[in-house]
Amino acid sequence: MRKSRRYRRTGLREDPEDLNPLTGVANLFDVAMVFSVALLVALVMSYHLPELLSSNEDITIVKNPGAEDMKIIIKEEGQPIEVLNMTDNIGGGTGEALGTAYRLADGRVIYVPEDSEGNETDT
Repeated sequence: MRKSRRYRRTGLREDPEDLNPLTGVANLFDVAMVFSVALLVALVMSYHLPELLSSNEDITIVKNPGAEDMKIIIKEEGQPIEVLNMTDNIGGGTGEALGTAYRLADGRVIYVPEDSEGNETDT
């Protein structure tokens, strides 16, 4: 009779959740996060760019130099990161011509404004 009581007592102490085979996988997400952060740090260090992680460093990166989709990434101390998308257009938009500028042989620049009809005025 003692054996039956002993088995009953140990049977009450065992929890059905302890027998779950997926209990060992519970921390898999944490392991994956640690691995991804370590991979990110290794990637930054392999490109010799620890300045990206420093808050008091200024850095400028030119992505695809000379190509049509060239980008300039600027990180300055205390400022948000700025991305400049470069295009072939130097200046664009709508407006009206105000006159013409001429460079003389000695290097001086002369501006000749247009009158209301669009003709250049003589000065």
